[in-house]
Amino acid sequence: MRTPAKLDELDLAILAAMHEYQKAGILELSRRTKVARATVQARINRMEESGVIASYDPQIDVTAAGFDVQAFVTLEIAQGALDTVSAELTAIPGVLEAYATTGSGDVLCRIGADSHAGLQAVLLSIDQTSAVVRSHSVIVLSTVVARRTMPLLHTLTPTGTAKAPAYRDQR
Repeated sequence: MRTPAKLDELDLAILAAMHEYQKAGILELSRRTKVARATVQARINRMEESGVIASYDPQIDVTAAGFDVQAFVTLEIAQGALDTVSAELTAIPGVLEAYATTGSGDVLCRIGADSHAGLQAVLLSIDQTSAVVRSHSVIVLSTVVARRTMPLLHTLTPTGTAKAPAYRDQR
């Protein structure tokens, strides 16, 4: 397991600026955070290497792309078949994400489809995999809280103080 990165106020400010201004380059992030461009670049490099910044993929709204039927599916799988079910689920395009879980189910999936018939086809594909013993699905009616990370990051107590003048501890 990876050791969590220690983020200070500047790291959090850079992440917040990246989140708010997703198309901003290093120069624009430097302006918004009021620190040198090289500092921003070094901090971003460090956060990439530590895994804090995991991707620069665009957030794609599958509903806007025509896949307006989504569901969560809880799977019970055969004992010790997590690797098998992972490979089988990866091969099904309608499986958007899947997580090994505790509780009554073993794997929780989010799936998407273009129609109820498409949803049924994805569910049948999942049920036909060799490792799935039982599945339980619930259809998403609407999004109550969209995927987000910044509110959680704002609960962190920043480690130390940043060396950048704009983020030095003002005592």
